[in-house]
Amino acid sequence: MIKTIDFVPGDLVRVHQKIREDEKTRIQIFEGVVLQVRGRGENKSFTVRKLVGDIAVERIWPISSPNIEKVDVKSHSKTKVRRAKLYHLRRIN
Repeated sequence: MIKTIDFVPGDLVRVHQKIREDEKTRIQIFEGVVLQVRGRGENKSFTVRKLVGDIAVERIWPISSPNIEKVDVKSHSKTKVRRAKLYHLRRIN
């Protein structure tokens, strides 16, 4: 579970998520660009988008999810992001 958010839309992040397979638990990493952070308080969630080949994959996680181990900020956006929701990145790919 994440206590604080250290990232903003436009950042490249790595989300470490717990995956349960039968009795085993493993960590799967999802790396991509943060498109949005929405909600407030307990209802806050964030969306991450990555490209797998020519196909784009988006995942939405609630901040209070117990399945999130941690979120690493790999890099911040090179330019100042002037939007809260980066939906325009969907049209690029």
